Amino acid sequence: MHFLRLLPVVAIASGQSFTSLPGALFGSNETWGYSPDSIWPLSDVGTPLEPQKPDAEVQDLISQISVSNVNHTITTLANFGTRHTLSIQNSSTRGIGAARNWILSEMQGYAEASDGRMEVFYNTYIQGVGTRISFPVNLTNVVARINGSSDSNRAYVVTGHYDSRRIDIMDYTNDAPGADDDASGVAVVLEMARICATKQPKATMIFAAVAGEEQNLYGSNHLAQTLKNASINVQGNWNNDIVGTGSFTPFSPINNYTIRLFGASYAYPTSSITSAQLSSLSDIGGENDSPARNLGRFIAEVAAGAAEYLNMQVALIYRPDRYLRGGDHESFLSAGFPAVRFTEAVEDFKHQHQDPRVANGTQYGDLLEYVDMEYTARVAAVNLATMWSAANAPGMPTNVTISTLVGFPASSESTPADIVSNESQFTWNVGNDPLVAGYELVWRPAGNLQWTHSLSVGNVGIVTVDLPKDDVQVGIRAVGANGKKSPAVFPVPAGTLG
Repeated sequence: MHFLRLLPVVAIASGQSFTSLPGALFGSNETWGYSPDSIWPLSDVGTPLEPQKPDAEVQDLISQISVSNVNHTITTLANFGTRHTLSIQNSSTRGIGAARNWILSEMQGYAEASDGRMEVFYNTYIQGVGTRISFPVNLTNVVARINGSSDSNRAYVVTGHYDSRRIDIMDYTNDAPGADDDASGVAVVLEMARICATKQPKATMIFAAVAGEEQNLYGSNHLAQTLKNASINVQGNWNNDIVGTGSFTPFSPINNYTIRLFGASYAYPTSSITSAQLSSLSDIGGENDSPARNLGRFIAEVAAGAAEYLNMQVALIYRPDRYLRGGDHESFLSAGFPAVRFTEAVEDFKHQHQDPRVANGTQYGDLLEYVDMEYTARVAAVNLATMWSAANAPGMPTNVTISTLVGFPASSESTPADIVSNESQFTWNVGNDPLVAGYELVWRPAGNLQWTHSLSVGNVGIVTVDLPKDDVQVGIRAVGANGKKSPAVFPVPAGTLG
């Protein structure tokens, strides 16, 4: 029998707010998304956007994050010695098999408290000889799933990888504790699963500890393809990889309250965008409004609204990942799903992919002593607040288009005068989501990172506004009766995306 571990809940927010520190992305004197270099054009369409605030339920979820549980997960995984994908699988104390079995047991314990809502299972296959795989190996993702009460086919997935590595990627026998990379990410996944086990989201939530990341993203690719083949409507992947500390050098105090979030542009190759479609998107300046980047904007905005409870800020980075590097979210991107990656503010490469050792007085290795459990708990809270908000909001609007007639030069003398203007008209599908109470248009000057303005347009599928399409970026998002909002969708001319 599995028992739910009840450990002390440790507050993740301190009395001092990070917003007063140098480098804070927002504060009491600026509106959300403010950028002094990108405030033109001026417009009175809508009002300055205020990040959606957490309701009492989200506040309660955040308060349940336990630093002790995070510590327990990271410590236990690091103590398995190595979790290399090719390491031993028939030991209860060492290797990836021991880690896999322990994660399964933890998730099964959470499921016992779920009143049948949570199912736990292996997503597994035999990986043959291939890139960084020298012999066939059983490769297993450990997954917990809570089906949505309103839309079980719409899903949100949080991932962290439980395999580890040394400098020699093929060394599967010697120690590779992988405390930060990526026991920290698995701790986020498990803590979210533990808290959500007793809840009932409107859409499906999936919590996955994946294997094979260091070898070639094998596990996450298998999971993403499994979901795609089952026609699951994955509207977001929250991938956590190296989220263990904010205090590496070069250090500034704000780093300890900052988590980076990497979002790919439309230029990232996926199964859902052809080269011709990418060319069309580039023609209209849509490269920075991909589903991944709009998911990133959603996460950053929700986190900003909950800042007093999270004591954390999200720094959205316009890259698919760190420079010339990659992670499991790319498996979801390749499958055509919106996906982003969380990574700590500054990485320390002395404690990443290193053999544990002391050389010339310097300690190397991805060791427990270099993980800040409170920081990781704050990252877990950011993930929990934002993914729960998405799973309890309506789904993203579909077939969002911009008119190619309204707001263009006349095509003939008979062109009506009322459409020869600088207005913009947008349309989208309505009526398919019972959670929808209405829709909202959001916009920002083209040079801005975040949405700066919003306009409630009601429960309709068309709106015409006095916004110059040449100079701003626009999105349409759904709003629920509970006030929760979906990520925005960038409108394109009809036929652009098929």
